[in-house]
Amino acid sequence: MAANATLKKRMADLGLTQEELANRMNDAILKITGRPGEVSDRTIRNLLSGSTVRPIARTCAALEAVFGCPVEDLGFEPPRSAARQEDPVRRRTFIASAAGTATAGLAPSLGAPKRVGAGDVARLEAKFASIIAEDHKYGGLVSTETRACALAGEALSLLQRGSAGQRVRNNLYASAAGFMSSAMWAAIDGRRFNEAQRYLDRASTLAAMSGDTTITFRIWSHAGTLYRHLGRPVDALAANDVARGLPIARRDPMFTSLGHARHAAILGLTKDAVAVERAIGCAQSAYSRADPEAQRPTWITAFYDQAEIESLALTACLALGDFEQAEAHAHRGIARLRPHMRRSRAIATARLAHAQLGQGDIDAAVATAVSTPSTHPRVARMLQEFGNKLSVQAPHSRAAKDWNDRTSTRRDTS
Repeated sequence: MAANATLKKRMADLGLTQEELANRMNDAILKITGRPGEVSDRTIRNLLSGSTVRPIARTCAALEAVFGCPVEDLGFEPPRSAARQEDPVRRRTFIASAAGTATAGLAPSLGAPKRVGAGDVARLEAKFASIIAEDHKYGGLVSTETRACALAGEALSLLQRGSAGQRVRNNLYASAAGFMSSAMWAAIDGRRFNEAQRYLDRASTLAAMSGDTTITFRIWSHAGTLYRHLGRPVDALAANDVARGLPIARRDPMFTSLGHARHAAILGLTKDAVAVERAIGCAQSAYSRADPEAQRPTWITAFYDQAEIESLALTACLALGDFEQAEAHAHRGIARLRPHMRRSRAIATARLAHAQLGQGDIDAAVATAVSTPSTHPRVARMLQEFGNKLSVQAPHSRAAKDWNDRTSTRRDTS
């Protein structure tokens, strides 16, 4: 009895644990039959160990929906023909719709072209742009994380289902790495740090296989942010140095600028005000040299601009306790934010409230905090920390009472 190495690899490609695969398959079975599935950890163990070589039709349909390919491509024997005749129209319809949900439009592999080309890469790039746009509107959503993982699986499945030239293969690995980096970012933004670490490992491997230094930059730059949120500045600086040392960071001042700006945010944790000021200055200088018309990946053009430099400088100054300078960066950054940057606006506004509170401007701080949408996980945590600081700094003020009344109402109605 040989273990199913193919299924194990495909699970790793999507970053799925046994429990997560069971949950996704149960969701798929619910769509097939209208009743909850009964796939358990034991079921998955049997599939992986090789104990189950010919899953029943219902299990096959769920596997095909999750992975977007026939069970034969997952290392299994197909169910017997009699089982495959069970309501075939309904089954085909389900697989198409469920695969669309699970993989955001993955075409069934039975109709896939024999030759994978630039058109397939372009379609993936369009989906990547959609993931990025969704992130900037909302940020930190589990659905974004899940969709990005599924799309990474779609990119990798194209490599298995058709032949491709070296350039296309590299682009497909880069696409998969890009989607995994978006899953990683969604997990970081949603404060799901264990998942983010797992995505980092997979994304960095895929990026290395692609040879694409721009997506490698994104991954290690995100890693620096991950470790900054974990309060590990040494690891954060080291990860960001990997990004800053890549050829793209030397060749394109836009990447150089982003590397310095994120370094400044990390250096704030070290309380080195001189190093922070130097890094912000380097970020600003490099940004002024960058050609705004140069061709760059969507992920960097969608967010990196003067507003982001101000935002990262704001983060650094808050960490240093330089609240007056932090407020100045906050106002400049918010004024420059593009309309689609809803998540960034909420985060910057919450940070502005902290900067105002740090200067003792209680009324302005509370007014700013009240105006901040609290649906984003990071923002909700920042507002909770704001309330804790307010209760220490001015527990008996009218503004503190108003804030406590408002937050109590939010909890009662949530």
